[in-house]
Amino acid sequence: MGNIHTCGPNETLVISGGCFGSTGKNMVTGSWAWAWWLVTDVQRMSLEVMTLNPVCDNVETKEGVPLTVTGVAQVKIMKNPELLGIAAEQFLGKKEDEITDTILQTLEGHLRAILGTLTVEEVYKDRDQFANLVREIAAPDVGRMGIEILSFTIKDVYDNVEYLASLGKTQTAVVKRDAEIGVAQANRDAGIREAECEKSAM
Repeated sequence: MGNIHTCGPNETLVISGGCFGSTGKNMVTGSWAWAWWLVTDVQRMSLEVMTLNPVCDNVETKEGVPLTVTGVAQVKIMKNPELLGIAAEQFLGKKEDEITDTILQTLEGHLRAILGTLTVEEVYKDRDQFANLVREIAAPDVGRMGIEILSFTIKDVYDNVEYLASLGKTQTAVVKRDAEIGVAQANRDAGIREAECEKSAM
């Protein structure tokens, strides 16, 4: 005899052994399945979203400036039958922290590699483009594990050599200088117009 096993839409039943042979398996998501006692093995695999917090400490940019970058990624196992089967081969029976650690290492590896090709200004000023680049390059690798990257954002960028602070001060000085030049030009133009008006009134 056997049992009926049910699962919600957020998990998959993986049934192996028995009539499925030594290598076959039956995968059911959000439904039910029958499993024979003793001769079949039933395991569950979560399809819920997993949150990762990749961190890269003191990674040198294109200019050799060491930056620390932190991010947030949302990932999940894909429901496509073929990719679901790949994910089962990779992660079935593992705890969530073991799964997230594997994906995290892949993301951090790509994050480091991309940081080395960009300048500090490119990383700091356009975080969205930087995050999209990491997501696009990492997606095929994690996809081969049956994992989909739902979102990836850069949370923080900082350094220990005060490069970013100096960059901010430089930008502030440029804005202040431009403002002072603008005021001087406006005063000059106003003086010229006033002189022309006085000349016309004579």
